[in-house]
Formats: sequence, structure tokens, C-alpha cells
Amino acid sequence: MGIAVVFPGQGTQQSGMALPWRDHPSWAIVEQAEAALGEPLGHLITDAPAEALTRTREAQLAVLLTSLVVWDALAPLPDAPVAFAGHSLGQVTALIASGALPLEAGVRFAARRAELTQAAADAHPGKMAALLGATPEQADDACTAAPDACWVANDNAPGQVVIAGTPDGLAAATTRAKELGVKRAMALNVGGAFHTPLMNEARDGLTKTLQTVTFAAPRVPIVSNHDGRAYDDGDGWRARLPEHVTLPVRWRTSMETLVDLGAEAFVEVGNGTMIAGVAKRTVPDIPVVACGTPEQCERLSEVLS
Repeated sequence: MGIAVVFPGQGTQQSGMALPWRDHPSWAIVEQAEAALGEPLGHLITDAPAEALTRTREAQLAVLLTSLVVWDALAPLPDAPVAFAGHSLGQVTALIASGALPLEAGVRFAARRAELTQAAADAHPGKMAALLGATPEQADDACTAAPDACWVANDNAPGQVVIAGTPDGLAAATTRAKELGVKRAMALNVGGAFHTPLMNEARDGLTKTLQTVTFAAPRVPIVSNHDGRAYDDGDGWRARLPEHVTLPVRWRTSMETLVDLGAEAFVEVGNGTMIAGVAKRTVPDIPVVACGTPEQCERLSEVLS
């Protein structure tokens, strides 16, 4: 069976989400990450309160570490994956899991990415909203109500498109969306307008950060959700990763590409079932197997067979 391994992004964090892994041999991943950053991290995924995980750096490191611990416990899979992908932050996880980025360098990059995007959000305040039931065309049209102040940030699945921009820009765009017949504009509890030009300063900072990072070719292709295309090189990520924070997440296209590459099932590695939820809308015939607990990982071979 062709398997695509997919990793979730920010928003899937939850207090105590990796507590079942605390005494598992794969907890060594957390210890390696702590050594790489020179700070304690385990508490973020065992006992940090929910309010602490709303901060960008803490949330992203928690999601990344949980997925990496689970991935370590899964190796090797019953079948080699045909490709990897990750939603937004999850793309960094995919690079580490695929061998394109060493664990220590990947953790340091993820921490720096979170710091720079939050700094850009502080300098250029913004908000995000999901347009429920909207088409990409409706979302594009809505954003014309606020040129250079609101943009499409995520095309996750049919009926689930996210827009983001300045507070005034988002307000104008959501008003326009309702005029276009969009059922609902749901505000997202995030700290900025991520994946928009308001992140340009973060892009520039990441470009400098990555000048000294060494990438290898991944074991199998990685689908980049900034354009939904598969890549099997290493060095190209030095340009893709900075641009990724300013460009929309094209997750719908990414899932379709994974299927084109031969994926007959997705294995969602990490906390939650966000990817399963959007996959049902885009590729309903492709099953999604959740792997977030030791019990789920132990049953993976049986479920896939």
C-alpha cells in the first residue's frame, strides 16, 4: 500500500498531548532537542497549561516535538512512504523526518521561525478568519475589498479557506464575503496574519538564518504546501522555507499531489486529527490513519493491512 506521511501544524497543540510518551524510548528525541536549544522543553508537551501553548514559540515547538517523538516510535513503517508533507509548521517536521534536515538543526530552525514570525506579527498586527463554505474564488474576491491589507492565507479543503490581514483589512474582507454569500466567517485564535506579506520581515530573517544550514536530499519526495509540488532535492529548501511564511498554504493541492504520487492512505503523525478532517473534503476515498499515542502506533500495521 502506498503511504504518505503527513504532519500537523500549529493549532493542534493541547495540554498534556505527549504525556503517554514520557516513559517511552522515543522520549530521547525530546532530550536531543533540549540539548540543541539549551533549554528544557519536555514540560511543553506534558504539563504546560493551555494558555502557555497559545504563544507562538511554545505552541510550535510543542507540535513539532510531539510529532517527532511519534515518528521515531513508528520507524520503520510497514511500507516505505511514497512522500512526506506537513501543514505549515508541519513542513519543518517533514524535512526532519525525511532526513533532509538534521534533528538539532531542525529544532533550532523551528524555534527561530517561531520567534521571527511572532516578531513580524507584533510589528504588523493582523488577524485570520476561516471562510466556511467559501470557494477559493469567493475568498479572492472578498480580499479585493482590502487591497494590500487582506489575503488568502490557507486553502485547506473545499469549503475551508482562511483569509488574513490587518484588523481593518480583515473586517472589510469578511463583510464582502458575506455579501458574496459565504455562510460564516469564523475568527481564528492566532497571534498574527501568518502566511501573508505581513510576514515579509520574518522571511528576510529566515533567509539569513538558513545561509548556514545544511540540507540533504530527502529519502522520498516532500510536497511543499507553498505550491503543492513535490521536491526531491535538499538545497532548494533554503529558498522555499523563507518564502513559505509569506505565501498561502495550498494544502488542498498538496493532498491531491500526494495521491498523484501513489498515496493510497495518509498516516497523520502527531496530535489530533486536523489533517483527517480536511482530507475527507478533498480526497474522500483516501483513508487517514491517526498516530498520536503509543497504542495507535502499535496498531498501525494492523489498521493499514
